[in-house]
Amino acid sequence: MSSQRPQSNDQHPEACPVIKSLEQIGSQWRLAVLHELLAGEQRFNELKRSTGANARTLSRVLDDLGETGFVERRIEEDAPIATYYSLTDKGRSLEPVFDEIECWAGSWLEAADESNRN
Repeated sequence: MSSQRPQSNDQHPEACPVIKSLEQIGSQWRLAVLHELLAGEQRFNELKRSTGANARTLSRVLDDLGETGFVERRIEEDAPIATYYSLTDKGRSLEPVFDEIECWAGSWLEAADESNRN
């Protein structure tokens, strides 16, 4: 048995672009937030309700997506203070990707559900 471990992407610079992309957007919560924000700007509590994420998780995910350039934050300082989140151009560029995933899911997940029922 080999004791070698697979190389991480940091050690393997020509790693697949798909893997590198998924490292930035690939968590359940990141995908949920990105998908919700495709509909437009939303407040923190709106995102919390629509994604089902708890406040700590959502805060962390929004910070991560902000740091990677997918989401921007806007603070309205009028009383009451409100924080809004929206997609950047980089984030909006994912819309056709989500469309393709939904198309694929419509074709293949329905087929898988049907075969599981049989």
